[in-house]
Amino acid sequence: MQYLLNDIAAILQQPMQGQSNAIIQYLVTDSRNIVDPTQSIFFAIKGPRRTGKSFIADVYQQGVRAFVIDEPIDISEFSEGVFFHVPNTIKALQTIAAYHRSKFSIPVIGITGSNGKTIVKEWLYQLLQPDFNIVRSPRSYNSQIGVPLSVWQMNAQHELGIFEVGISAKGEMQALAEVVQPTMGVFTNIGDAHNEGFSNVEEKVEEKTKLFADASKIIIASDYIPTALTTKATIISWGSKPLPSSASQTIIRFPDLQLISQQKENNSTRLALKYQEEEFQLQVPFTDEASLQNLLTCVLVLLQLNYRISVIQQRVLQLTAVEMRMQLRRAINQSYLLNDSYSNDKISLSLALQFLKEQANQQPIIAIVSDIVNTGEPAEQLYHQVAQMFSSSGVKQLFAVGPEICQYFVKHQKDHFPFSIQLFANTQEVLQHLHETMFQQSYILLKGARKFAFEQLAHWLEQQVHQTIMEINLTAMVHNLKAYQSLLQPNTKLMAMVKAFGYGSGAGEVARRLQQQQVDYLTVAYADEGVTLRKAGIHLPIMVMSADEYSFDAMVNYSLEPELFSFQILKAFHQYIIQQGLQQYPVHIKLNTGMNRLGFDIAEIDQLANWFSNQQALRVKSVLSHLAASEDEKEDAFTQQQVDLFSRSCNSIESALGYGFIKHIANTAAIRRNPNWQFNMVRLGIGLYGADNIHQANLPLQKVATLKTTVAQVRAIKAGETVSYNRSGVLQRDSIIATVRIGYADGYPRRMGNGIGNMFVKGKLAPTVGKICMDMCMIDVTDIPNVQPGDPVEIFGKHISIQEVAKGAGTISYEIMTGISLRVKRVYIEE
Repeated sequence: MQYLLNDIAAILQQPMQGQSNAIIQYLVTDSRNIVDPTQSIFFAIKGPRRTGKSFIADVYQQGVRAFVIDEPIDISEFSEGVFFHVPNTIKALQTIAAYHRSKFSIPVIGITGSNGKTIVKEWLYQLLQPDFNIVRSPRSYNSQIGVPLSVWQMNAQHELGIFEVGISAKGEMQALAEVVQPTMGVFTNIGDAHNEGFSNVEEKVEEKTKLFADASKIIIASDYIPTALTTKATIISWGSKPLPSSASQTIIRFPDLQLISQQKENNSTRLALKYQEEEFQLQVPFTDEASLQNLLTCVLVLLQLNYRISVIQQRVLQLTAVEMRMQLRRAINQSYLLNDSYSNDKISLSLALQFLKEQANQQPIIAIVSDIVNTGEPAEQLYHQVAQMFSSSGVKQLFAVGPEICQYFVKHQKDHFPFSIQLFANTQEVLQHLHETMFQQSYILLKGARKFAFEQLAHWLEQQVHQTIMEINLTAMVHNLKAYQSLLQPNTKLMAMVKAFGYGSGAGEVARRLQQQQVDYLTVAYADEGVTLRKAGIHLPIMVMSADEYSFDAMVNYSLEPELFSFQILKAFHQYIIQQGLQQYPVHIKLNTGMNRLGFDIAEIDQLANWFSNQQALRVKSVLSHLAASEDEKEDAFTQQQVDLFSRSCNSIESALGYGFIKHIANTAAIRRNPNWQFNMVRLGIGLYGADNIHQANLPLQKVATLKTTVAQVRAIKAGETVSYNRSGVLQRDSIIATVRIGYADGYPRRMGNGIGNMFVKGKLAPTVGKICMDMCMIDVTDIPNVQPGDPVEIFGKHISIQEVAKGAGTISYEIMTGISLRVKRVYIEE
């Protein structure tokens, strides 16, 4: 549905300051997620660090003209803007969404609980999608802001809604209940998450139950039916034990769906169940308890929707795992790390320990756990239960962090726990105490409340120790950025290439500095690089150049924007976005104008434009192409031909779509060589690092990267002896040979051996001797006095340019930069 701004004024019962007949299709709360500014209304919501109105100038500049605000603002600065002054912008957002929901009479399943909401929602979608056109919460949009944005997606084509709802304090659910208006309710469980917002569990249950005020049924596991649950709805439960009886009951009553038994096999579980006197079995593709609980909740929903058991049996076999927050990663000394610090309550701790126990088999489990905060539960009772979890899960060693958990174990130090215990007041104490020998082929659980900043421990546990380092001078990088920006037209945007680990420089650190400098876009090659940037706190738009079907989930989960280059990948992503219940997802279209690597051919442009004009799931954010020889003056005619083809193709696409988009074809060399190739955005890559291949003196660039190592050993060798593999380095004189800690596994090219390469030691160049080894190489320091083990050695940087190394290796500086191994530690310098 579409709404005029006059409609919005009527819904909010607030006058409109300014005049406009604009149609509103998009409710926007994040300045980074603006799809179509002309049809968007921005809700200026206060954040923890910034006022809501501080975003308005940026959003206005992006083209948005409608705003909902709850702070005083001088609207005269925004002459074309339309403003609604409301008491609370979040409440206004909910009011609009609630009105929109009231226009539809379709059945809606509302899901709440402490854990498992997203999984249950996604599995219900997988199970019901063959029969319904479903609208559902994207990802974990279950907050005060996420719920109304989810419900806003409803349209006349939808036949069923599935929305998850989360709350953290008393008084929050009523507004969300009016937004969702569920006809059937699902309670996943009642746990300890967000207890800090409630006086007790009963109060939390009462608050959550408000979601189901007008629902006809509530689905819940019998173990989680609280005594405080009072509702007009019919309670439908599943479980394995008889339901609690009252004094008036004389017969034993089992849950509606009774779990008789379960038998775990390799990667599946066989469940024996009973429903309405009919016994049946389910073979399900999961073995962990959390998945089985969520699955049975879904099965009971389907039974209430009158699905045949035979259909349910068939469909549960096709369920696929939903991405979990728990991720098992490789750590030091052949260990594995489960960094599950996202939440820290008893239920999530129990599930994490169970998961780790299943994965670890017979290998030792080490738990690093902080205080479990804001539960409202007496500490003695809480940590007694936690200690029981450690015991039953096979934990061998506990690092307890925080005053409360330490106090418990000090008090019970005479108890005989089946695990060793070390106590720490805070995370810094843990870091000071840790040593690599403590972790050998172990499975490590990292579970900490956010205030303990356990990401420091995660970083330490994943560290790679290596004396070869690459220094990245961020000050020099900013200097180079500004040098290129000085060549741009006033309205030309800049996309910075941070693919290939930031050209070997470290994507997260480089991207943070670029974000501070307010570049417009970042680009990575693969989705996992983009995920790394998001986890590093990067909020700039990120384009992913090499999209594939395996990366779609990560891209959507982390708000990454794919570059699509063929109809195959385009249609696959389009189908995925539809399945996710999303609309107008931003994408970038790659055209092949002569590079002949990736991209839609010119002959496909009309078909491409027509395809896009007949769908709503995707929105073209930019169209791009790649110049094949922009640095070569001899190929300027070919480059201009590429530019002309690109320009005509963009015009055709824009005409068919009816809206504009960003156009970009110029790379680093093109920025320097021809301003007519800039269009409205350029892509700056290797030039950021001071290593472009344009031999012009009109742009003073600074060296950004310095690769250095140390001397491992020094020895005297007689003339005629040989050095390295195959006796390749034959000494012509008595020599002093230094072995240095770098080899081809670190990215130093093997071709640089036997004197082709030089390294800078104590103010002089030292040639390589013999072949480059995997982890070491040798240099001749005979003419350099007093070289000692530990002395620094420069591979490239201030004294040896990366271009010199590339020339010696018979390659280009791009390959040298991107070839530096990830085991080489990056050190960042700010001058």
